[in-house]
Amino acid sequence: MTGKKNLLFILLISGLFSACNKSDISFAEDVAPIIYDHCVSCHRDGGTAPFSLITYENVIRKKKTIAKVIKKGVMPPWPADPSYSHFVGENILSEEEKKTLLSWIDDGAPRGDPGRVPKLPEMDKLSAIGTPDFTVWMDSILVEGINRDKFLVVKIPFELPFDTFIRAIEFVPGEHNLVHHMNGHLLNYRDDLKSDVFDGTRVANVEQEYELYREDFFRLKLLQDDGSRPQRIHSAVNYLPGVIGVIYPEGIGGFSVNKKAALVANDLHYGPIAKDRWDHSHFNIFFTDRPPERPTMELMLGTNGVAPIIPKLQIPPDTILTCSTHFTIPEDVSILTINPHMHLLGRRFLAYAVSPDSDTIPLIRINDWDFRWQYFYTFKKMLKIPKGSTIWAFGTFDNTAGNPYNPNDPPETVSERYDFNGPGMRTTDEMFQFIITYLPYNKGDEDISLETEYHRKKTGN
Repeated sequence: MTGKKNLLFILLISGLFSACNKSDISFAEDVAPIIYDHCVSCHRDGGTAPFSLITYENVIRKKKTIAKVIKKGVMPPWPADPSYSHFVGENILSEEEKKTLLSWIDDGAPRGDPGRVPKLPEMDKLSAIGTPDFTVWMDSILVEGINRDKFLVVKIPFELPFDTFIRAIEFVPGEHNLVHHMNGHLLNYRDDLKSDVFDGTRVANVEQEYELYREDFFRLKLLQDDGSRPQRIHSAVNYLPGVIGVIYPEGIGGFSVNKKAALVANDLHYGPIAKDRWDHSHFNIFFTDRPPERPTMELMLGTNGVAPIIPKLQIPPDTILTCSTHFTIPEDVSILTINPHMHLLGRRFLAYAVSPDSDTIPLIRINDWDFRWQYFYTFKKMLKIPKGSTIWAFGTFDNTAGNPYNPNDPPETVSERYDFNGPGMRTTDEMFQFIITYLPYNKGDEDISLETEYHRKKTGN
């Protein structure tokens, strides 16, 4: 066989081998279902992600980025370690799904039959947890690009036809990664003591030590007409970067609301930015005819909580520090939702309970902390923690130049900072918190599913 014939033979065999090994994976039948299940809740028009992945053309344009983030394990974002504990709405690609996506990209990303593309999931553009019954909007707020934190108190009044009950409230930021956090309260006004809930200013800058009803904030007119305070439901809704609202099964959580009411974003914090941006956030309200049978309770460990941080949260430059906090519960409880919280120096988080019998009850482990994604993690079923158990939380902070999220170059000492904004409120300060939403335990709680119809509808489960 001549050299020329040898070359042709090799090329032929090589081509046949390649054809035999080329997969039959297509966008229409194999890739679109994965993208629709894991990605389009954010990657869509009006979603929180910077680009859409709705169509084949969308995905093709971003295929290199998709391959990169899959290999790194940063998308879809789900910081909690699934080998340690499980939660409602886990968004984790299986190894088989990863293999399918990467093989499809390596094989040239064939489209397949467009008629075989599955139906796009139904999604509400204004909500991540369902279609709300009522939506109230904050005034548009200009966040100046001066690289400084901005703290506001914002009033969002509303009036209903009659007193009723609220099942859940969801805060949706107008701009992703602009709102650092929001702690919201609900004010219930007596009809005979408040003539106009819309009277007064809507926004107040926080520039000095304050409380919600200090004279400095009278221009918000949060009090009733006779100067008395309305009923306040503390932490009716809260938000941190990346948080998705939580809605529990009927009868769990929720609260009463009067026909004249107002939401107050008592701590609306915008992080420092370099360029002016406008924010137009809103609140979604989900009503119910059912009075709250089991109001939820909250336990906070660490910063501003019932248990101290050991050692003190003060991180010198060029230091990696692990802190802990712990609390022994005085009664049997059923845990619904947990929320770990740190800032930019956070690297790892671990929490568990130790029962009086020395059994370890896993709560959450985050091996690679990401400030941008701080979920309210809700267990699939209520988790019983026996009376006398000690809840432990550990946080590791990296204040070295090797931490790509370190806000200081070169590194500086970072700690909790108590001032007019409270503990560690600035993005460049630090916090270490573990927040637990729970109920006093009732027999059978551990069998109650916390996966509501909204979640089942979204996932198809």
